[in-house]
Amino acid sequence: MMSTYSRLPIAIAKGEGNYLYDVEGKSYLDLFTGLAVSVLGHSHPAIVRALHEQGEKFLHISNIFLNTPAITLAQRLVEQSLGTARVFFTNSGAEATEAAIKLIHKWTAQHGGGRRGIVVLKNSFHGRTLGALRLTRQAHVYQDFPQPDFPVYEIEVGNIDELRAVCKDKQPAAVLMEPVLGSGGVIPLEESYLQAVEQIAREHGTLVVIDEIQTGMGRTGRFFAYQHAGITPDLILFAKGVGGGLPLGGIIANEKLMNLFKPGDHGTTFAPAPLSAALGNAVLDVVLDEAFVQQSQDNANYLWTRIQTLVDQHPELFSEIRGKGMMLGIQTKLSPEQARHLQQDLLDQGILVDITQKTIVRLLPPLTLTQADIDRFLEVFGQSLSKLVQEKGA
Repeated sequence: MMSTYSRLPIAIAKGEGNYLYDVEGKSYLDLFTGLAVSVLGHSHPAIVRALHEQGEKFLHISNIFLNTPAITLAQRLVEQSLGTARVFFTNSGAEATEAAIKLIHKWTAQHGGGRRGIVVLKNSFHGRTLGALRLTRQAHVYQDFPQPDFPVYEIEVGNIDELRAVCKDKQPAAVLMEPVLGSGGVIPLEESYLQAVEQIAREHGTLVVIDEIQTGMGRTGRFFAYQHAGITPDLILFAKGVGGGLPLGGIIANEKLMNLFKPGDHGTTFAPAPLSAALGNAVLDVVLDEAFVQQSQDNANYLWTRIQTLVDQHPELFSEIRGKGMMLGIQTKLSPEQARHLQQDLLDQGILVDITQKTIVRLLPPLTLTQADIDRFLEVFGQSLSKLVQEKGA
């Protein structure tokens, strides 16, 4: 396989609950969940049951036919978001971004009144395919790859005046934002900021597009993270957690956008895969259960409280903790080398975490995380921090 990933030095043999097991039988508490994908942990009974039931029926059909799991899932996604809308399914988050770009172009050509281009936040991440890469504003990601010819306007996170000026002077077709920047450092957008974004966009006839690829499926405490702010987007991107571990993503388009695509305008061979859609319905069965939601929120609060206590005890190592729900970024004062050493030490002790932006410990735990899991993580984390303090003192 090509060396496109900085892989951790373990090979996984199986997953069960909130743990992964390598080929030698060692267990690892998974606080990364395949980059926010396995929201119910591994081999969840609801997922396994749906896998068996749909697997015994069929795995793939042409898109010229309908399949029941996809219809059901589309209906439920619409009910949980925009109310009156339509879904286009993709295989991934990057493909959802590509579909959004084409749909925005369709709207611009027919109803945009000369508007062109998309506003994005600096340091945002929306995918690695060429269209999505144009909207991903991280230099080490977009590099010198070819760029599609449509304007992109970068603005600072939280800068309302900058957004207002861009909307007035450039007349962009859409503004695209992650409610919590994930790869960009786990930076949550203030609810008041999202509300202002919606107001300014409406004033200038600009579409509001929300990227929920990493933040959706209950990760932040609401089904979609934008719902904390009480706004209503025109277009929603989703993926990752929706497929229960299988490739699945898509867009949810409101009334002004949902009928723009005509046969042949866009497509994909494999989406909506009946098996992925069936697992998606299983995910929704669990994450929409009120008792599950409450338990997950309680455990998220417990996790935040415990981590904040540890961060407060080590001001020489950390500056802050940020995020929302089961999506946390611990900003360290470590060098990139020290941060990677911390990640490796946790790995050696059976804890999987991510490092993003070189020095931020990113946690994307399963929504099934328990207080016992949290206690284990914090015990090991504390031990690793003590080693770091000793090493820095030496």
